Amino acid sequence: MRPPIRARIPFSRPPPAAPHRRCPKDDDENFLALLNDVARSKQSWTIALDNPTISARLTPLHIEGFILHNLHDSRLALRFFNFLGLHKNFRHSTASFCLLAHSLVQSRLYWPASSLLQTLLDREQNHQSAVVFRNLFDCYQRFDFYSAYAFDLLIQSYVQSRKVLDSVVVVKSMKECGLFPEVRTVSAVLNGLIRIRRSDMVLVLFDEMFVGYDGLRPDVYVYTAVVRSLCELKDYDRAKEIVSSVEKNGDCKLNVVAYNVLIHGLCKSGRVWEAVEIKKTLGFKSLKADVVTYCTLVLGLCRVDEFGLARELVNEMVDYGIVPSEEALSSVVDGIRKKGEVGEAYDLIDKVGKLGAMPNIYVCNAMLHSLCKDGKLEEADLLFLKMEKKGLLVNDVSYNIIIHSFCKRGKLDEAVSVLGKMLGAGIEATVYPYNMLISGQCKLGKLNEAHALFEEMQRKGVGPTVVTYTSLIDGYSKQKEVEKAFRLYHEMTGKGISPNVHTFTALMYGFAHANMLSEACDVFKKMAEMSVAPNEVTYNVLIEGTCRVGNLTRAFELFDEMVEKGLAPDTFTYRPLIEGLCSKGMVSEAKAFMDNLHKKNHKLNELCYSSLLHGYCKEGRLNEALSARKEMEERGIRMDLICYAIIIQAILDKKDAKLLLGILKEIHDLGMRPDNVVYTSIIDKYGRDGNLEMANAHWELMVDEGFPPNVVTYTAMINNLCKAGFVDKAESLCKEMIFRGINPNGITYGCFLDQLTREGNMGEAIKLHKEMREAFLASTITYNMIIRGFCKLGLIDEALKTLVEMSDNGVAPDCISYSVIMYENCRRGDLGGALRLWESMLEREINPDGIAYNFLINACCAAGEFGKAFELQCDMVKRGLRLTRATYDYLMKCRPENKIR
Repeated sequence: MRPPIRARIPFSRPPPAAPHRRCPKDDDENFLALLNDVARSKQSWTIALDNPTISARLTPLHIEGFILHNLHDSRLALRFFNFLGLHKNFRHSTASFCLLAHSLVQSRLYWPASSLLQTLLDREQNHQSAVVFRNLFDCYQRFDFYSAYAFDLLIQSYVQSRKVLDSVVVVKSMKECGLFPEVRTVSAVLNGLIRIRRSDMVLVLFDEMFVGYDGLRPDVYVYTAVVRSLCELKDYDRAKEIVSSVEKNGDCKLNVVAYNVLIHGLCKSGRVWEAVEIKKTLGFKSLKADVVTYCTLVLGLCRVDEFGLARELVNEMVDYGIVPSEEALSSVVDGIRKKGEVGEAYDLIDKVGKLGAMPNIYVCNAMLHSLCKDGKLEEADLLFLKMEKKGLLVNDVSYNIIIHSFCKRGKLDEAVSVLGKMLGAGIEATVYPYNMLISGQCKLGKLNEAHALFEEMQRKGVGPTVVTYTSLIDGYSKQKEVEKAFRLYHEMTGKGISPNVHTFTALMYGFAHANMLSEACDVFKKMAEMSVAPNEVTYNVLIEGTCRVGNLTRAFELFDEMVEKGLAPDTFTYRPLIEGLCSKGMVSEAKAFMDNLHKKNHKLNELCYSSLLHGYCKEGRLNEALSARKEMEERGIRMDLICYAIIIQAILDKKDAKLLLGILKEIHDLGMRPDNVVYTSIIDKYGRDGNLEMANAHWELMVDEGFPPNVVTYTAMINNLCKAGFVDKAESLCKEMIFRGINPNGITYGCFLDQLTREGNMGEAIKLHKEMREAFLASTITYNMIIRGFCKLGLIDEALKTLVEMSDNGVAPDCISYSVIMYENCRRGDLGGALRLWESMLEREINPDGIAYNFLINACCAAGEFGKAFELQCDMVKRGLRLTRATYDYLMKCRPENKIR
């Protein structure tokens, strides 16, 4: 005997049987015979039944008799029964339905019988199930039908009609009457109870029907229903006992579905490791885990953050060719991604994708974002293509992530193409992709393209936001187009869009870098008026701008103000302050400032120290620069090549070859290598000092280190060879440069041009300069060389023609262009010619330098034009320039009675 699952709960007995209906009387036999004749005749049933002799007498009792007389032909009985109901609106008795159902079952016409009972239940909705059962049982018992399957059909009809509790009543009633439904019928009832969440009744019914009775033996579906019910009631231990009992007793062989139900219950309760162990035992039971087994375990493992094992199970599924469900795949991929294993998550998507599976759109979007964030941009592109290929409904979020990815890489053309694809897919444009594209174009300096997108978005009805305007303002500010930036600022405020701290900071940056510091300060004041709090970047911009104009007092006031407001200065704050002090010759003060920062545990970096090193080296304080280098090491700050390049330049100035080699060795010992810039500075310094042997040695060393010379290196060497008189070698080096695919620039050719003009070889110089002009390499410097060459030969008219030609060719002359000719005029005693050129230079708004003023004042004094000399001296002072000592003494000597102001 099977042990009961739980204590029995008594059900109410069905009501007493209805009194027997009386059989048709003998005088009705003729009427029944008439009905039989009508049913079997070829005459229309409609015409026959319209006969008053039939229609007036026909009662449900006659139909019952007709059914009993036609048990051998239940199909005819059913047709006649349905005809009366459908065409004559005849109301059949419940007994008629029951008799006909038994008749159909006896004839093995199960589907018509089931349909008939369903019609009865639909008609008798107010009748209790016990009443229907009693009628069916009464007919079964009175007329000795040998098949009781009609009761099963009745139960199934109740289950299908979602009247599961009524089906239970019928099952109980059958048992009390000594009848038992089929096991599959009971299974249907049990599963129906589970669907309406009456798992407790499942256990009761199981005990009622199977425990203590050998007539019925539960099958795998019954046991599955019992296990499911126990899991729903959270009695997982009892569920495991039932499974073990069935396995031990051999009552039936459980299939994988039963184990899946138990696995699901255990996973739902967090007992996932027990579920995993059950899965491992399936092979010993000659069962194979199916997609439900795997997916249930994967979801369970993901709920307890065991994503590693979940991934292994998904891999196992793929190896067996089992396609994981979207939910399971999405859960494990998203879990792995959240743990930071983005690459592994992508590999899993790629592997499962070969079976045609993909995570849901939300997980795919999250993966796209994580891949882009981790710099796995190619993988993000491939995932996006897979999403489209697999028919996933890619949304605006997906497109925005890819657009942002392309913008981040500077691939703006591809980003614009994706935007076009998004719009072509019918996805409504929003401000976000436009903001990303505009920001990307601005960062690349493509302001025309950015403005075109700005206009396009407005044409499409997408309104710009503060982010849109800030990107454009920042772009224009960094390109020093401050007027356009300021115009956009007024446009946005005119539209009621409030600027934020980033807007103001971008605008301040533009003004500060355009040497419009007062305007930048006005913007800073406007921020305060609008109650927009500045951030660290705002102060950094303002401090850098203030240091650039030399107002260190105000810069340190801003620094103090920044700290008082609780903002954290960083290396971008410290560096301009250090650089500003050093540029003022206050290197010791800069060092003291850095030491104070270090004491307060403020972090400095190599950029801050590079400013200090430059300050020391500029003043020739190499030993202190070397001490600062050691201090960097002690403070955990790594020297970079820029710092080393500054020290190397100072060593070269000291001409200490031994120390230079030591520094180069130190660079190598730190795992770095001097680059083209460092080697070029060494080569150029030795070359300018006339030590071409050392210059060549370092050239070879640079090449051996794997750094081929670039255009700057070649140009420096060519210049030094020319100045040393080795023009042939310089020409050979230039040919080598061209052979290696490095195009000489204007400075390179200028080295040869300078040498030719110094030698007085103006014919070759003019020929070379013409070629440079045709190659668009001519510049103000090269024209000045030609002018100098003509002046050196005394060819003033040719020099003046060159000055005119220079302007005609779109090259702007500078102070040197005029000064060279004026000096030659003065040397020749042609003060008038010099002064005419001076006036011409001023008319062109070219500012004279101190050299021009000094030699012209000397020339005026020599010619006795003291008034003009003092006029020039006054103008010079207004421009902030100073007389040389020699010029001052000359003025005093010539006119001692005049006081120099």
